[in-house]
Amino acid sequence: MIKVQREEFDVGAELRALGRGNHNIGGIASFVGVVRNTAEQDGTGAMTLEHYPGMTERKLVEIENEALSRWPLDAVTIIHRYGRLEPGDPIVLVATASAHRAAALESCQFLIDWLKTEAPFWKFEESVSGGQWVEARSTDDVAAARWSKKKPEAAE
Repeated sequence: MIKVQREEFDVGAELRALGRGNHNIGGIASFVGVVRNTAEQDGTGAMTLEHYPGMTERKLVEIENEALSRWPLDAVTIIHRYGRLEPGDPIVLVATASAHRAAALESCQFLIDWLKTEAPFWKFEESVSGGQWVEARSTDDVAAARWSKKKPEAAE
């Protein structure tokens, strides 16, 4: 399931819904990204995320399908917010469910790494000195590049 929304999400409710009724699931892995307060460094007070409706959802479906082709997953949830967010606000939820923990954990990490580099979201950070668009980080590219290698073997 993919959602791109302004509204905050309930992590617990989303995780319960992910595995509801499927008794083949042995593990659910999740990642929640939140706006961090970097006031000590640059005085960041808020972040605004923008995206192109339609294009963003299509790209998230592509990323989800890539995970589904690599791991034996029973369910995937990707929720990404847009709009103005304050420190402490949740930005993204990625959750995967599988019969095996390795597949759930690896695919969750894959999805968040690819979201950081492939999903068409743009971040504008506000600070005491003004605002600026956030540039892509080379560390995110390095994290995503490790997944461009061969597909993992199915977990036993």
